[in-house]
Amino acid sequence: MPQTHIRFDWAIKKLLRNKANHVVLAGFLSELLGKQIKIQSILESESNQQAEDDKFNRVDIVAENDQGELILIEVQNSTQQDYFHRMLYGTAKLITEFLEKGEPYSKVKKVYSVNVVYFSLGQGDDYIYRGKLDFHGLHLEESLEPSIRQKKLFNIKEVYEIFPEYYVIKVNNFNDVAQNTLDEWIYFLKKSQIKEEFTAQGLTEAKENLLVDSLSEEERANYLRFIENRRYEISMIEGSRSEGRLEGLEEGMEKGMKKGMEKGMEKGMEKGKQQEKINIAKILKQQGTDFDTIAVATGLTREEIEKL
Repeated sequence: MPQTHIRFDWAIKKLLRNKANHVVLAGFLSELLGKQIKIQSILESESNQQAEDDKFNRVDIVAENDQGELILIEVQNSTQQDYFHRMLYGTAKLITEFLEKGEPYSKVKKVYSVNVVYFSLGQGDDYIYRGKLDFHGLHLEESLEPSIRQKKLFNIKEVYEIFPEYYVIKVNNFNDVAQNTLDEWIYFLKKSQIKEEFTAQGLTEAKENLLVDSLSEEERANYLRFIENRRYEISMIEGSRSEGRLEGLEEGMEKGMKKGMEKGMEKGMEKGKQQEKINIAKILKQQGTDFDTIAVATGLTREEIEKL
């Protein structure tokens, strides 16, 4: 059985910031982005400060590669309905932080937003999503491309290369079957285990450096406390959901019974009024009153009166 390794969210906060472990992070990003990533540095921007007054943009780690591109990596365990908005806010804020005052717009850095989520974000059954910006003509249905001069000036081929790109990994949607090296990383994100046959970039180093048993006594205690807190948080969330479902069911039954009683009383009153019309019509009919007069007095049709 594969050995258990440190969870990625804890490792990214505690271990992967160390330069010696950059190869692990670079391996993961290389597999995900589909190009070789070499981490130049881990940045401590405002977005990376886990302050209480900025908790809607608490980015786990911000890395800069050797091309000067910025990569935000965030792990989110709990459900957050406005998480898409949070992704947008994170990239926008990072762009403005790293553009010096007075610099031209051409100095805006390329940003990748990598989001590892352990909750059901949006609607979709896949486990890896990529979002990028393209411009399409409404009439000619063509793509807006950079000019030849822009391509040379900014070293790009497509317009989307300027704008932020987003990656969402819905870990819980993964079926535990690794069909390629990127899947091997997703397996690790979900199971905290690395199989012997895995060959993905960075996993060999992760296998050696991210073992729970390799932690110091103090780090191990902190890690186990972190795991226990995660279990408690999940338990509280599930408990709240169950309680909410029960309350909703009880409220629905109560409303249903009340609505049923109201509907029954309304139906009974209507039936009573109809019966009263029939009784009046019978009396008038026995007294020899013509049918037209009875119809006007009771609201019954001539056919209904004839049947009485």
